[in-house]
Amino acid sequence: MLNHKPQEGSATVAVEKKTSKIPSMVYLCAGLCALAASGCMMFRGRRSKALLVGQWAAPLLIMGLYNKIVKTEGHD
Repeated sequence: MLNHKPQEGSATVAVEKKTSKIPSMVYLCAGLCALAASGCMMFRGRRSKALLVGQWAAPLLIMGLYNKIVKTEGHD
């Protein structure tokens, strides 16, 4: 019986090899820094820039989570 399990593309594997070298703590710190920077901007009255920077936190934290999962579970 044939196994038709989908495989990762070469670009995905290359990206995962590069990003797996970055510690997960970097993503956590970047997300928290984005939140802190957003709070400071909001406090200083730069509302539109604060909202933009504040939205960076979620993608950074998600990338850190993905990085952690790939490191512990593998990509295939």
